[in-house]
Amino acid sequence: MLSYQDLVTIKLGTLTTAAADWEAMAGGFEDLEALYAAKVESAATEGTAGLTAAAMAAQLAATREQFKGAQTEARAIASILRDAHQQFSKLIGDVNDVVQQAKADQMSVNSKGEAVYDFSKLAPYRNDPEYPKHASLAKAAEAGWTQKIKDAVQKVDDADQGVRLALHEAAGIKSWFQRMLDPVNGQSHTFNGSAVGDIEVYEAREAKQYANQILNGDKLQGDDLKEWQRLMRDNSHDKAFSQTLFSSLGADKTLKLTNKIDDLAYFDDTKDKSAYLQINGGIADSLATATSVPDFKDANGRHLPFGSKGYNDAFNNWLRTDDAQFYIKFGNDLREHGTDEYDLKAAGDKVNTVAKGHGQQVRGYQSLVTLMQQGHSGYSPQFLSDVTDGAIAAEKDHPNAWDLYGNFDGKNGDGWFANDPVDGALGIMARAPEASAGYLDPHADGSNDRLHYLLKDRDWDVVNTTEWRGEREINGPDAQDTDDRRGLGDALTAAATGIDPHGPRPVGPTSHTDANNRVFVHALDVLSKQGDDMPSSLRDDMAKIMTNHGHETYVAMSDPSGRRHPDVGPTLDQNQVMEMTKQISRSEHSYGLLHEGMNYAIMDDIHDRSRRPEDTLSSAGYAVGFMEDGRYAALKSDQHDYTWDKAWSYHTLGGALNFIPVYGDAAQRGADVLTSAWIIDEQQHQADKLTSDSQQTYHLRRNQLNSIADQWYSVNSDWASSHDHPGYSPNDGVYKQIEGWANDGGAQFRGMAGIH
Repeated sequence: MLSYQDLVTIKLGTLTTAAADWEAMAGGFEDLEALYAAKVESAATEGTAGLTAAAMAAQLAATREQFKGAQTEARAIASILRDAHQQFSKLIGDVNDVVQQAKADQMSVNSKGEAVYDFSKLAPYRNDPEYPKHASLAKAAEAGWTQKIKDAVQKVDDADQGVRLALHEAAGIKSWFQRMLDPVNGQSHTFNGSAVGDIEVYEAREAKQYANQILNGDKLQGDDLKEWQRLMRDNSHDKAFSQTLFSSLGADKTLKLTNKIDDLAYFDDTKDKSAYLQINGGIADSLATATSVPDFKDANGRHLPFGSKGYNDAFNNWLRTDDAQFYIKFGNDLREHGTDEYDLKAAGDKVNTVAKGHGQQVRGYQSLVTLMQQGHSGYSPQFLSDVTDGAIAAEKDHPNAWDLYGNFDGKNGDGWFANDPVDGALGIMARAPEASAGYLDPHADGSNDRLHYLLKDRDWDVVNTTEWRGEREINGPDAQDTDDRRGLGDALTAAATGIDPHGPRPVGPTSHTDANNRVFVHALDVLSKQGDDMPSSLRDDMAKIMTNHGHETYVAMSDPSGRRHPDVGPTLDQNQVMEMTKQISRSEHSYGLLHEGMNYAIMDDIHDRSRRPEDTLSSAGYAVGFMEDGRYAALKSDQHDYTWDKAWSYHTLGGALNFIPVYGDAAQRGADVLTSAWIIDEQQHQADKLTSDSQQTYHLRRNQLNSIADQWYSVNSDWASSHDHPGYSPNDGVYKQIEGWANDGGAQFRGMAGIH
């Protein structure tokens, strides 16, 4: 393996010099070929006839072919050397960049590539109580930078191994055993007329050889397993490698291969589980690379969002180009095998425990999505869309196609298998919010019915509950998996908010596209109409979405007239918001997400100088009453679904934080105060017995409402203390004001919900 010291002393210029020499050699062989054809071949065959002439012509043509082969080999080697120079220049440059970053972080780097901190800088603080902490942080920084340098060096070494392989193959270098067999096979050493000047093509061919061994039922061990890991690690980002690999495998063998690798990782060769999973992850990344679609732009160079008319036109034009031929062919191949049945021990193992003696296989789309979930690279929105559409089309043509015995919810270490490929594909799509929005957007004309199908019409029962007693089959109804709609919920959240639900919190103010708004409004419409039949698995997701669209949601909750319109975003139907608040409140966690989010919206509204101060106070009280009675209605109407913990402990801040819009600092600080007061209220009355008698909201929310009143007064004290506005003083007046509005808000909710 190359060392850090090798990289800082290497002279890459010799590669370009060597490439030029090999290119010149190819030109020399080209001249020799022309000379041989004109002077030797023509003269030798002149005046000959019959069998002798034919034999001589064949021999001379073979010699001339060697001159051609020599040119091909020399030019291929020259191309490989130029490619190597380009790769090494970039990768060694990356190593140097990491080293400079480490030095900027007060590190030095020794000849072994290790980051070293000068601990003498901490000597003046040795008696400081915080000294151990600072020393520990410095050691951690050393280790972190050393690992980054090591990783960068590893990438150079990976590339070096690929160059070595390509040079050997292009030069036609054979093993000792192959050379022994040459005389037996009537072969001798010849120039390599089939040499290619692409490193990644040779690496793809070697990766295919390893794949063939797995497909034949063999195991890889030692250096072979490590080399396959290297091949995938080094090349999964390269389009030539990836498309060459998948073109040689085809969809059918790709699906068989990934299943066999999973079998080895989880059942047959568990000691090398990590290596096999890394290889499958590399195959998944290569799939993303091979199926990548260009980033289309308009005439002004602006990005065309996925799903837009401009994007669709550009994509259809691209499909007519040579660059799209792999995408078309491999996509058709995947669809053809999407419902084919394949062996996978993870599924067969379920049958052994549920229906012994009755085997089951998995479908192609289940294997495909299982593979895709193991990837680290982003798939193009178009490919995600095509895979999801393909799986939906398959389940419409083949009802119950995904039904298997047993759960695959992760509780028994089997959550890696995508038994519901539609939900699994949506979960992958959620990592790319633009893809999710473009896919689920119903469009202004309602022309896209995907979201409607997924929320209302789809059969989510993918667990086969049939049992056998002896040889007697007992049919049971299909059931939902315990992690049903997890992918849909994530994709819906991403599509409506523009935020990756498992990614970092966005930086800067939250903005929504028209597609985001349409997804939110349509989901609110469909799910609120389902009432108590709304899937419980989507409660958290709708709470996050309503929190992210906090302004629009707050306007709907806080306006008794129903005539106020949001400053930004869509105007929401109050009845739909009422029903969704009720459904969300049936789960403690979901209710907590929504309520915390509304605390931020309340404070943002209080700080809005474009509104009258008295209106911001009334809106706040009204919204709290609205939410409290939504909670009451949820638990009163369906006590068998009373999923709240009796000992209140709210810890959702991390879950809600990503979806809370970025408000001003003052509003954010105020919201933290409100949330603390609200938690105190919950702790005081959460364990109380729920009765059919509706208590006044003020008494249930005393701390929170008083805190809102205090925050409001701190913002509007000048206005409230003037003689023109009696009744808003801190001496009880402002508390009575918000008490009345909170109870009115609760009454309004009960009236809309028909609760007496």
